[in-house]
Amino acid sequence: MNQVLLSTILGSGAGMLATAALVRQCRKPGRLFARMMNSSHRSLTAWALRHVPLAEDAVILDVGCGGGATIRELAGLAPRGKVFGIDYSAASVAVACRTNAALIEAGRVDVRHGSVSRLPFGDGTFDAVTAVETHYYWPDLESDLREVRRVLRPGGRLAVVAESYRGKRAGVAGAAVMRMLGGRIRTAAGHRDAFLAAGFTGVEVHEDESRGLLCVVGMDGG
Repeated sequence: MNQVLLSTILGSGAGMLATAALVRQCRKPGRLFARMMNSSHRSLTAWALRHVPLAEDAVILDVGCGGGATIRELAGLAPRGKVFGIDYSAASVAVACRTNAALIEAGRVDVRHGSVSRLPFGDGTFDAVTAVETHYYWPDLESDLREVRRVLRPGGRLAVVAESYRGKRAGVAGAAVMRMLGGRIRTAAGHRDAFLAAGFTGVEVHEDESRGLLCVVGMDGG
């Protein structure tokens, strides 16, 4: 989870009620939280997308789309393609729709309510899938990675992006925070292992150690 965003929320209250509210918002964001994520994830997303080759006509899915800022970025990178977003939180879907209203009107974006564990798309639908700061809360990471691979076309790529992972600088604090939020974090090698167990090939692990950022990219070998 973005540390600036976390500090902002923790600074807004104290005690068990504030902690409980934070947990609810991280796992299933409301509208205000979704808008905050649009701002706080911008730098992380821009860095990560440099590691994902995208054709101008790519069909892309953003899992856990939050407030929709990543959808907007992806639409700019694939101006002749189409971008879909899905989120478990109905409030996030509403914010993402508002963020991308013009692109939705133009038929270039489609945002839906749903779960990564049961994606409402056919096999081999997407050229690329992104998941920014969301996989910590997936019910079963390896099973859900297989579900994502199902909707990828042969040669399509999944990029999982994290600011919280084991082994990074200040990782102990990050691990404590994620435990409080009910999320699970892994090492960079642990992410690679999960991708490989789910059947991805050509797995690449990118780290920006100075900022503590991780982007793992895997390909569906068909």
